[in-house]
Amino acid sequence: MCIGIPGRICHIAGDMQARVDVCGVVRAVDLTLVGTHDERGVSRMGQWVLVHVGFAMSVIDEAEALDTLAALQHMYELEPDVGPLLFGEEVPDALR
Repeated sequence: MCIGIPGRICHIAGDMQARVDVCGVVRAVDLTLVGTHDERGVSRMGQWVLVHVGFAMSVIDEAEALDTLAALQHMYELEPDVGPLLFGEEVPDALR
């Protein structure tokens, strides 16, 4: 099973590279599959994307992103192995 994690684009660099905030952890993400701008030419800065293995797979709206993050955080409560997907290697002490 593949899990995509919602994150918000917080910086776009050249060559389709971006920084995406996932639960406070900023990750390097490739935007090749979604582009740096939408079909109207508007920058994707601040937009939510679904990230899997370092690639933004699709653009999603904020409501879907927040719902998915809430579900993943609930999964973390039941299965701590989900923690690194959400919080990187350092799971916050408050969530342990």
